[in-house]
Amino acid sequence: MEYADEFTSTELLACVASHLLENGKTFFVGTGLPMIACMLAQRTHAPDSLIIFEAGGIGPKIPALPISVGDSRTFHKAVSASTMHDVMSAAQSGYIDYGFLGAAQMDPYGNINTTVIGEHHRPKARLPGSGGANDIGSLCWNTILLMRQDKRRFVEKLDFLTTPGFLSGPGSREEVGLSQGSGPYRVITQLGVYGFDDNSKRLKLLERYPGVTLEDIIENSGFEIIIPDDHGITNPPTLEEQRILHEIDTEGMVLGK
Repeated sequence: MEYADEFTSTELLACVASHLLENGKTFFVGTGLPMIACMLAQRTHAPDSLIIFEAGGIGPKIPALPISVGDSRTFHKAVSASTMHDVMSAAQSGYIDYGFLGAAQMDPYGNINTTVIGEHHRPKARLPGSGGANDIGSLCWNTILLMRQDKRRFVEKLDFLTTPGFLSGPGSREEVGLSQGSGPYRVITQLGVYGFDDNSKRLKLLERYPGVTLEDIIENSGFEIIIPDDHGITNPPTLEEQRILHEIDTEGMVLGK
């Protein structure tokens, strides 16, 4: 396996996200980097995975990177050209293994805010809101967050709770009626890959990227992250992964030229 000597942070993020996805599983996919990650997984180690789009495309074999979840390419050779209702119903029925989310803020338990910054009635900034994020975070078995890490985004307390993670800690998802065993699975940032501690359900470092120090991890968080001594260092993208990525995104919409 030959690793790339030079790579962009976006290429690395796409590969890291792709490696998390297992063959034979279902992926609820959003626009941009999640699409690229799932397409890369399907073309490498997860050929029998099922990609699902919010607009209703189920099981397509995507020829090139779609512009959005409603692009006609999300229905290319699909198992079904369905509806948003059917897709959300599939999540509610427990048929979707992985869902991707972004966030403006995240707290130590993986709860996220995509609604407002500041007070709800007089916010400093209004954000896009939930869209399907609350459904994905509540109903998919595992959610993967893709977001930038800094003290404004990794916060001890959210300005608004849009989508539940582990809420206030162990058992709290189940207390409000969400399925046991569901919830945040991984958080991927420009600095590293995180999971959640089995006992406390707080964010825990799994891997940091090449060239990233523990000081970088600590300084770019507004709360204390659990940092085990045995955390790993992420491998760079392989040359083959780089080639496939740019074959997927031929126009450089996400990866750049």
